[in-house]
Amino acid sequence: MPRRGGTPVRRNGYDSYHGRSRVRTFLKVLIVLLLVVLAVAVGALLWLEPYIDYSANGIKINLPFFQQKEPAPATGAPVVVTTPEPTPTPEPEEDFRGILLPNSALYDGTAAQRVEAAGATAALFDMKADDGSLGYISRLALAIQAEASAADPALNAAIQLLNGGEVYTVARVSCFRDNLVPRSDMSLAIHTNAGNWRDSGDTRWLSPANESARQYVVGVCRELAALGFDEILLDNWAFPTDGELGWIKADANYPADGRTAALEVFLKEVRAGLAEFPEVKVSLVTTASAAAGGAVESGQTAALLERADRVLVRLGEGETLPRLNQTPVVPVLEQAGQAREDWAVLAMTGE
Repeated sequence: MPRRGGTPVRRNGYDSYHGRSRVRTFLKVLIVLLLVVLAVAVGALLWLEPYIDYSANGIKINLPFFQQKEPAPATGAPVVVTTPEPTPTPEPEEDFRGILLPNSALYDGTAAQRVEAAGATAALFDMKADDGSLGYISRLALAIQAEASAADPALNAAIQLLNGGEVYTVARVSCFRDNLVPRSDMSLAIHTNAGNWRDSGDTRWLSPANESARQYVVGVCRELAALGFDEILLDNWAFPTDGELGWIKADANYPADGRTAALEVFLKEVRAGLAEFPEVKVSLVTTASAAAGGAVESGQTAALLERADRVLVRLGEGETLPRLNQTPVVPVLEQAGQAREDWAVLAMTGE
């Protein structure tokens, strides 16, 4: 029963207003949840800010884990780009137009004028003539013994003066066609059963198969290179092909086999002898038939001709200029040829 005075009486220890406390608790929990949701939303907004795009089409969120990754570049050996060195442009071969001058032009000051007048580019001089005489003063023992050397003591100085100028000079050397040294020393010569063999021009020959004969010619080439000639032109450098070849005695100086081998040795010896003059060119004189392999008795071959820096070819009637793989070929003419053509004149133009 309620007490007098209107004071409510609790039953079983519970307040008669306990329903109002539950509502209050629910409201508190709801407020806390809303605050948590709000905090999470604000945090999410801040985190998403870099990934939100605002455009005319609306708002777009580009989350990184939804974006397609670009494939990583393949790893491997680094690519090395090598720039090739430019291939040098080969220098064109200079025209060769050689004119044989008298040996007086070695010292009289007319060489340049004669070359220009002939339309030539080179002056050729007979420094070892077919008869074996030398166009300079030699110190070689065989030259002195055979009295092949020139006599003028001032000649070598004049030759050096000319060779130090602008004229391109070529020393012709009649290698083994020689009338003086074989007469002085028969052991170096090509023989018959009666003595020295002579060709159709009644001229003796040194033997390319004889070492001492070869060394004499090499010595002449060395002396000419030392005098300053730009080029050594080897003529009559093989075994003879003109004259009564059947009269030649087959001995060590004229082997039935091995003539080509003897010439190969000779050309190697010339190159070795000129080793200290690398700027000096070595050229050869041949015939069209020999270049084509038609002079077997001479020992010449096209392979031997390729060893030269230049080959001058004497042409017979109706013959054409042969071709070599690497070596320039120049026709030998009876008189000066045309400009812008290669040619050589090996006949004397006059004293």
